[in-house]
Amino acid sequence: MTQLPKQTLRVGFVGTGFIAHFHLKSMIGVRNVEVTGVFSRKAENREKFAREVEALGLGTCRTHENLEALLSADDVDAIWILSPNYTRLDVMRSLHGAIKSGRSKVFAVACEKPLARTVAEAREMLTLAEDAGLNHGYLENQVFCTPVLRGKEIIWRRAASTTGRPYLARAAEEHSGPHEPWFWQGDKQGGGVLSDMMCHSVEVARYLLTAPGAPRNSLKIKSVNGTVANLKWTRPHYAEQLRKRFGSDVDYRNRPSEDFARATVTLEDQDGNELMIEATTSWAYVGAGLRIQLELLGPEYALEYNSLSTGLKIFMSREVTGSEGEDLVEKQNAEQGLMPVLEDEAGVYGYTDENRHMVECFRKGQKPLETFEDGLAVVEMLMGLYRSAEINATLQFPAPELEHYVPVVARKGA
Repeated sequence: MTQLPKQTLRVGFVGTGFIAHFHLKSMIGVRNVEVTGVFSRKAENREKFAREVEALGLGTCRTHENLEALLSADDVDAIWILSPNYTRLDVMRSLHGAIKSGRSKVFAVACEKPLARTVAEAREMLTLAEDAGLNHGYLENQVFCTPVLRGKEIIWRRAASTTGRPYLARAAEEHSGPHEPWFWQGDKQGGGVLSDMMCHSVEVARYLLTAPGAPRNSLKIKSVNGTVANLKWTRPHYAEQLRKRFGSDVDYRNRPSEDFARATVTLEDQDGNELMIEATTSWAYVGAGLRIQLELLGPEYALEYNSLSTGLKIFMSREVTGSEGEDLVEKQNAEQGLMPVLEDEAGVYGYTDENRHMVECFRKGQKPLETFEDGLAVVEMLMGLYRSAEINATLQFPAPELEHYVPVVARKGA
């Protein structure tokens, strides 16, 4: 039996891709943690990751040639699942098996968004975690964004307490497209931009609408209405760009996933008040870089946030030349002109507070703010939106038919 609280939580990473490095950089702002192990399929990626851990002063990180070795390591307390969507359930099954057989002493697990590709997969993730006795956290960084945390605290303390609760949340996230080929493959990712990015938007909106201290399920989902579209990447010129970047496995001429999605979610609070979420997501946005826009409206107040309205901006003329990169803002689309700069992306986007929260909850044995239960609820909303788009109608909840539903773009042979 693990004695809690633990002075230091020892974390093992599964996955070494873009998001894993984002999480790793955020860990320098987290106390009481060491990154002690890593597994990914490519040895060079594992070695690079381990060197970065040590360069950041986050401990001595051992590389593991297979998942079993990481899960059974005697210096790993918690697992961060950051591998591609189509691998996460298998990772969870392996972790469950290792714990139940006594091969692993891991007592906590965190999983990057979305929790799974379907409701059935998400429910199995939750069931496996609970059956193994694991404390579990759902890594939804936008809930932990510093503007979200601070804005919600002010709105509910000063405005909602005197004039009534908020009733409308709007959330949008847009950029020019993902980094890795599997994101563009519907069966591997679980869909397109709706699966990849709407998971952020609906959950941060639901969080803003939830009263402080109340469970997220205190808001009951009544119905969802979704729209999906292919606006940019199916055009011949851009489909060819994808083929050149990622190879023949990404074929947007014949097997596209949506690059635009819109959602309307109707909810009801405990007093019977109707609440609304409006959300849009896109892989077809060309601007300075990743743009997150949030609004929260109530009877006598409003909250607004735009991630590209930064305090720091830098201008570079045509005479300033250099290689392409993302050193100013994630998904950066230009190297010249007036550019917004995020001084601390990991902090502003919520990764630092998210990981600080998860580490403290895990080492103390407390339930995190976001758990696999919330991850399951998000997937239920996403699948409802995909189904609504498919039948071109509003879908009423509860919707038991979503349990084994697979979006059109994620179906094999689609």
